[in-house]
Amino acid sequence: MAYLILGLILWSAGHFFKRAAPDMRAGMGNAGKGVAALIIVVGLVLMVIGYRGAEFVNLWYPPVWTVHLNNLLMLVAVFVYGMSATKGRLRGKMRHPQLTAVKIWAVAHLIVNGDLASVVLFGGLLAWAVLEVVVINRTQEWERPAPGPARKDILLVVITLVMFGVISWIHNWLGVWPFPG
Repeated sequence: MAYLILGLILWSAGHFFKRAAPDMRAGMGNAGKGVAALIIVVGLVLMVIGYRGAEFVNLWYPPVWTVHLNNLLMLVAVFVYGMSATKGRLRGKMRHPQLTAVKIWAVAHLIVNGDLASVVLFGGLLAWAVLEVVVINRTQEWERPAPGPARKDILLVVITLVMFGVISWIHNWLGVWPFPG
């Protein structure tokens, strides 16, 4: 559990570095980006090691139907995440699509997992994403991008479905089949 918590702290620190110490990061030039990226990657690795190695402490038993809700929310999360890269009509409909996707992803996983390590991991990342949005909104103005052609939104739907399939395959490969039988 210590690795998991340390990983969450490093992940958050790496992401907040630019906003918490902007002069220091700017003074470091490109090395500042590299340091932040390294801190984030180390945090991610520690979260994975900590989560996989954490003792299972059950807090509640989620109903079986929550798996279906999780899968629906995950499909939405993948779509919303993809909105950050779209050049279609949906461009500019949401200020923080990636962070919103992380929040949807975290809630989806909190719904379907009732153990302590899951609450720490997904709850911690949910808290980070909420705080990140608050900090960004307070420190940066947003210039809404102009919408693009609708055909790019159709491409986003196709990419979402493919990515959802890839993510499902990776979950299966890791030993967690995301679809109940």
